Amino acid sequence: MYKNSKKTVITPLLIAISLVAGVGLGYLLTPTSSSSEEVQPQEEENSIENSLVFTGDKLSQTLQLISAMYVDPVSVDSLVELAIPQLMEELDPHSSYIPRHEMQEANEPIEGEFDGIGVVFNMSSDTIVVMNVVPKGPSDKMGIQSGDRIMTIDDSLVAGRKIPQDKIVKRLRGKRGTKVKLGIKRYGVDELISFTVKRDKIPLNSVEASFMMTDKIGFVRLSSFAKTSYTEMQKALGELREQGMTKLIFDLRDNGGGLLDQAIYIGEMFLPNGKLVVYTVDRAGNRIEEYSRKDGMYSDLEIVVLINENSASASEILAGAIQDNDQGTIIGRRSFGKALVQRHIPYPDGSALRLTIARYYTPTGRSIQKPYDKGSEEYAMDIYNRYMHDELFNVDSIKLVDSLKYYTPEGKVVYGGGGIMPDIFVPLDTTSVTPYFREVTAKNILYRYTMEYTDKHRKELNAVNNDISKLNAMLDADKTLLDGLVRYAEAKGVKPNTEQIEESKELLMAQIRAYIGRNATLDYSGYYSNIYTIDPTMLKALEVLGETNIN
Repeated sequence: MYKNSKKTVITPLLIAISLVAGVGLGYLLTPTSSSSEEVQPQEEENSIENSLVFTGDKLSQTLQLISAMYVDPVSVDSLVELAIPQLMEELDPHSSYIPRHEMQEANEPIEGEFDGIGVVFNMSSDTIVVMNVVPKGPSDKMGIQSGDRIMTIDDSLVAGRKIPQDKIVKRLRGKRGTKVKLGIKRYGVDELISFTVKRDKIPLNSVEASFMMTDKIGFVRLSSFAKTSYTEMQKALGELREQGMTKLIFDLRDNGGGLLDQAIYIGEMFLPNGKLVVYTVDRAGNRIEEYSRKDGMYSDLEIVVLINENSASASEILAGAIQDNDQGTIIGRRSFGKALVQRHIPYPDGSALRLTIARYYTPTGRSIQKPYDKGSEEYAMDIYNRYMHDELFNVDSIKLVDSLKYYTPEGKVVYGGGGIMPDIFVPLDTTSVTPYFREVTAKNILYRYTMEYTDKHRKELNAVNNDISKLNAMLDADKTLLDGLVRYAEAKGVKPNTEQIEESKELLMAQIRAYIGRNATLDYSGYYSNIYTIDPTMLKALEVLGETNIN
């Protein structure tokens, strides 16, 4: 049983209340006497007790007693809202309660869409700068452009007021069909331009980036497993295949998971017919096996899958399926270790329970769920503890248990017990991180510099039109990128240090180019096509695939 380390004296009562949420109110009974005769306090208490007819179990009875007899008025609904999260903490780390007011935000990553105006913006200097406009989205249709500044929202000044970004997001988003009035400042135009934008459905893509790294190697980064992930993957891989892809780097780092069925569908793309993808087992021992149903369109690819300590759940299912079927190479660091399956159970009031109903296992029979019997705090600290125990830097620090050793069909050793162990371990790299580098990044100076660069070169970057080769050619031609950062940082109070700048030169240049690339493209392709030069995991993947001639 999963025990919460933060016990309070009210927990048992809250648990009792929570179990009758939504049904207990229908069974509350009041005194049956209609007499108007005045009753003394003790007599009134006895009258209530005698008139109560208990229904249900002890938990239901407790709720009835509180409603009928507690000295002060009590909002049972409020108690229930406090109680259910407490109850979920008594189960496992991934069972959870989602209040009604949080449902929309919780569902957006899974649904793969949200209602909004269709812009990508940044607030690096207290001003909302439109970085990109979603093609054919509401803002694009109204004529809003990259580089525009949003000065007012519904006639309320937002520029220069240090409003938190999450509050800006809430003001721009809203139910589709509703309208929001924007006051826009545009370069070269003196007066404020007014736009009234009608909100609509905006896609939330889980394929963050896809592009060709060489003539043969494609790169795809998947950020989550949403309802649209399989469809997005089909499109991305199809386009890369047309460009000559025969090898693939599939980046699942920092992908926290999502929908189980999407992991299965995507896994089938890379597996021959009849291969076990994953199986689940519930409390009754019922086992459900999921097999690839036809030869995967991309099972011929030489594939490398990238994972790290934040790759969880559906990411681990997919990585485990490829690893256990000897279908590719897993590179990176040990994954998170979540092998619990949740079911989404809605309540009539719009809230929902996400309840763990089964465990999943990789094709060789591994459970990669990490232990959670020491409580929620210890579970939450696991990644930090890995860092402190040197695991992220040294593979020998990882304690592997022989009893959790399994073998793939080709005889490769794989382990269960807490995450997917990669076939090739790549440690965190902190070399070249000088005090100068830390200062310009920690103070957000480097990123603000790239924002200003993007703004000054908006015309040239727009002409790139999301073409990675054109973007990189433009950046290659500009020999002042690093000197520009140094001057900008000095103006912001960071004195140059020639020796440290030279030591961190590769890091600085890669991040400058990557951020400009991110600002100039609708997805993250411009970022990842430039950051890989300082990414040891990506470089190892390229080495494994036998390619070093990068575009």
